[in-house]
Amino acid sequence: MSDQATKRPAASAGAGPRTGTGPSAAYRRRLSRYRTRRLLEFHLLAMALAAVVAVTALLVSYREVALSADGLRSQAAPAVQDVAATRLALLRADWEANWVKENLNGVPAAGESYQSQLSAADQSLSRLAERTSDDLGTINGLLDSYGTSITDGALYYHDDRPIQDQKFREAGSLLIRSDVGLVPRLDKLQNGQMDRAERLATMGALGYTGWVVAELALLVLALTLLSALWVLRDRCGRDYNPWLLSSLVLTVALAVVPLLAMTVTQRHLDNARDKLTAITTVAKQTERETKVDTTDARVRLDGAQTRVSKTSQEVRKELSAHEWQNSVYYGALGGGILVFLLPATGIGRRLNADYWRAR
Repeated sequence: MSDQATKRPAASAGAGPRTGTGPSAAYRRRLSRYRTRRLLEFHLLAMALAAVVAVTALLVSYREVALSADGLRSQAAPAVQDVAATRLALLRADWEANWVKENLNGVPAAGESYQSQLSAADQSLSRLAERTSDDLGTINGLLDSYGTSITDGALYYHDDRPIQDQKFREAGSLLIRSDVGLVPRLDKLQNGQMDRAERLATMGALGYTGWVVAELALLVLALTLLSALWVLRDRCGRDYNPWLLSSLVLTVALAVVPLLAMTVTQRHLDNARDKLTAITTVAKQTERETKVDTTDARVRLDGAQTRVSKTSQEVRKELSAHEWQNSVYYGALGGGILVFLLPATGIGRRLNADYWRAR
């Protein structure tokens, strides 16, 4: 046998591409002009950049959703509920005081019902003052003036009809006078609080962009990890690398778990926003109905207050904080650190073990 027949071409370490057909062969040919060390270094750099971008966007986006839920839970939603409760309590107090005037003048304890409603309105405003930066001084002053006028008319001047009528007209003006009355001011306050709740409950374009960037960067990271595993198998004869495989599993988890958690939280925010809208609608609709038709007004007002109270409980349930929300965030933080360190360790060990002299 001749020497030429027995000779085989010597494959340089990490540089000799295999032959074949199919996607794997095509990918091999595309990478054939790069030395193995350069390929591994490129993969390491790409994985590091993708991990930094993905984890940063993921943590910021998830934190924004969590902060929105917290803001809606602690401030915006209770403020909307307190304004609606104040409005209904005032309407109920006005109806009760007028009923006392027409039916029970001079009867002992006849004013207890409307006085309790005035007290409820005052308490709701006090809670509201703790949850909003709006100046409630004017509304509190109007409420005090209204309470004084309606009490004078219902209790202290029940034997003096002209003065009693004057006090009730004065109270009515304080309550519903256009733009400057209690109810119109509460309307403006309610609209502002609902706008705030809408902003917190609705994910804007910036929020969606953050999630898209995070998911795309995680996709790039996963594809780069798969490519690195293929290079190690094709060029280095390593069938698997536990560091890269672990990082790939974590990458998939980071792409799925926080996204599912965000989806659940956002669904609760949407439900809470709808219920807050319903609360506002009940308060305004009840006022219109009692103005047009005073029949069974007390029943309607009582039913509206009950619905607002029940819906408020449902909102609190929707927005209740869950331990898993913080756990997902800190889990994503820990997983993000690992998806940065594991590839660096896996590729770095291979570079140091096999290619530390390569140029």
